[in-house]
Amino acid sequence: MIRTAFLALALLATPLALQAAPAVEDGKPIVIGRAYKLKSAILGDVRTINVYLPPDYSDPAKRFPVLVLLDGGEKEDFHHITGLAQVTSAYGATEAAIVVGVEGVDRRHDLTSPSSDPGDVKVAPTSGGAAAYRRFLVEELKPWIAAHYRTTGRTGLIGESLAGLFTTETFLRQPSAFDDYIAISPSLWWDRQALSKEAAADLAQYAPGGGFAGKHLWLSIGDEGTTMQAGMDRLIAALKAANPPGLTWTYDPRPTEHHDTIYDPAALAALRSVYAVKK
Repeated sequence: MIRTAFLALALLATPLALQAAPAVEDGKPIVIGRAYKLKSAILGDVRTINVYLPPDYSDPAKRFPVLVLLDGGEKEDFHHITGLAQVTSAYGATEAAIVVGVEGVDRRHDLTSPSSDPGDVKVAPTSGGAAAYRRFLVEELKPWIAAHYRTTGRTGLIGESLAGLFTTETFLRQPSAFDDYIAISPSLWWDRQALSKEAAADLAQYAPGGGFAGKHLWLSIGDEGTTMQAGMDRLIAALKAANPPGLTWTYDPRPTEHHDTIYDPAALAALRSVYAVKK
């Protein structure tokens, strides 16, 4: 009896953090997607592709638009962007969409074009791989998606920061690559703002032939200031001046958000806009 009481008092005196947790039975896994390995001849390596299918995908008669998510790894943006896609479609605000996340390997390489700014090269010494990465997305990833999933043929691209820079560059320089473009706080400071400085020329090159017809561009930026805001202002001015025929574009600045807080609220608004259910 005395030994039992002593052990009881010792247990009470042990900090909770050091006490053994009660055993629990094995739970049921919560699965929001599946991961695949895609070998790329263009990149010369293997990339991880994470795929989210909407609940209605179980209906074999239905087809869905696709949203390609840059920085789409499990430890990157896959979880919260798929969550936004799920909740907006669940309440009928947006079309249900397949989200295909491409896990990053070296984002400073894959998401940037070569820069002539020594400061950029110092910050990102492996930079300059955007052209090859774009070819991978268009020539290898998109056909892989079409071969494995029931899609409507409509494909979007979404990214923030450097991924937003890549998304904006793709829109301006290869608009046929995707149908919808969502760029949030794009790093338009890159290469001394070269992309925004050349935006007017890029728009003039493709606009007359209808290169932007049927495309949707959605842009947002937080309280970035300095060269990022200057780049965005120049890009918006170029869009207003060119007014590309058939292009639907939205600029939704969010000055109360910071670079590290803007993605979720802006992505929510973008999905509601780009994939709005037509009534």
